[in-house]
Amino acid sequence: MIELRNPGAQVYVPDGIDPVAAVRRTTHLAVGAHQDDIPIMAHDGIQQCFGRPDQWFLGITVTDGAGSPRSDLYGNYTDSQMREVRSDEEKKAAFVGEYSAAVLLDYPSTAAKDGSSTAIVDEIARIISEARPDVIYTHNLADKHDTHVAVALRTIAAIRKLPHNTRPQAVYGCEVWRDLDWMADADKVAFDVSAHANLSAALMGVYDSQISGGKRYDLATEGRRLAHATFSESHSVDQAKALIYAMDLTPLVTEGTDPATFVADHIWRMEEEISDRIARLAGNQTQA
Repeated sequence: MIELRNPGAQVYVPDGIDPVAAVRRTTHLAVGAHQDDIPIMAHDGIQQCFGRPDQWFLGITVTDGAGSPRSDLYGNYTDSQMREVRSDEEKKAAFVGEYSAAVLLDYPSTAAKDGSSTAIVDEIARIISEARPDVIYTHNLADKHDTHVAVALRTIAAIRKLPHNTRPQAVYGCEVWRDLDWMADADKVAFDVSAHANLSAALMGVYDSQISGGKRYDLATEGRRLAHATFSESHSVDQAKALIYAMDLTPLVTEGTDPATFVADHIWRMEEEISDRIARLAGNQTQA
């Protein structure tokens, strides 16, 4: 039995096996803030596990979706109705993507952003401890959405609570509300998500409340991945058709690095790279 804190929280298992078994077979796990974040940022994990009997993807969605923007068909929906719609959409994505399970924690966004509360950290830690995944995907720490950064910080804190021998081998902070093309190439983790383009389209397509409501996340997500693939390398032909960039957050859970310092170091390395390039190419031309 997977015990969850909130009355509206649930574990959805697409193939119907026991929820505990579904969680324990997990190899790749994602922790996202909102219902459509996981297919955007963690498609590498979904793709790695799709159709594989030896690898399984688990998605944890922290917030309840009640505060989602809405228009068109959903324009007059109450927060309670929107919460139900968003929950159903996430379960549809889990079915299409053949997730091992989707765990919907059903917290309001205000709770996710409350750094003084340990409830979400404790709950994520319990699930990760049960799942023992090899890889975890979450939001990147330079994302511009407060709830996304908060969930990334809660995820890092949750992993840090676990014994070292039960922590994942790798933790990645991925793109949603700020892409990571700005990072120095040496710092980027590039996931090739060229395969199963139809799967990506199908996953994004289930979030009708957002797409028809005025946010074309489906087109924007595909466009960003295509752009990354083309602009990743200036002196060779494209090696992939679609790329997702990520920050390697593993040092934050293995070395206890401070998150703010960690991101500042990435910014500094990019600043240094740009300054060095300008100095190298300018010669004496910038001198008065």
